[in-house]
Amino acid sequence: MAFCLSRITLNTNPTNKADVAIYILSNGIHTDIVMPAANTTIDWTKKIPYSNTLKADSTYQYLAIGWGDKKFYLETPEFSDLKLATALRAISGLSTSAMHVTYYPYMVENKQCKKVMISNAQYKKLIQYVSNSFLVDNSGNFIKVQTTIRYDDGDSFYEAKGSYSIFKTCNTWTNNALKACEQRSCLWTIFDTGILLKYD
Repeated sequence: MAFCLSRITLNTNPTNKADVAIYILSNGIHTDIVMPAANTTIDWTKKIPYSNTLKADSTYQYLAIGWGDKKFYLETPEFSDLKLATALRAISGLSTSAMHVTYYPYMVENKQCKKVMISNAQYKKLIQYVSNSFLVDNSGNFIKVQTTIRYDDGDSFYEAKGSYSIFKTCNTWTNNALKACEQRSCLWTIFDTGILLKYD
């Protein structure tokens, strides 16, 4: 079912203006949506400060955001660290989720990194979708996860809405982000492959 539904394409011919460059970034399993760190529409660095990372600064011009199982993110920095209990908890849909954010100085297009040009109006829809995935405090601020776990010098973690499951994965979240901003997407997917194939 995952294979078949991921091959059905929605928004086959999106109407785009070349206003904003976003990227679909995969590590071979997990996908992120990459956006400008700041432009005239939104300055993400106000909500996700560089100071919450180890080394990122204003020379880091791109921000990758992904959604996933919180314990999986924090307990499995490398797949060699994966524990059966962590995996079973993640696919059960009973654990909490987190946003993993990473600043990058530049992006390189390749088989695992696809550039997509969208309009300002579409970007606003993407911003709304991504922002609504974060848990916020009483002042509307994103809530940083207090952890020493890092994947990169430019990353950090934030509390998120929803629960990860075998039916709703990090790639399902990315696919829904593409749906939200009216780009080519899968009818439904739990893997990265179907998403990347839309942009070959």
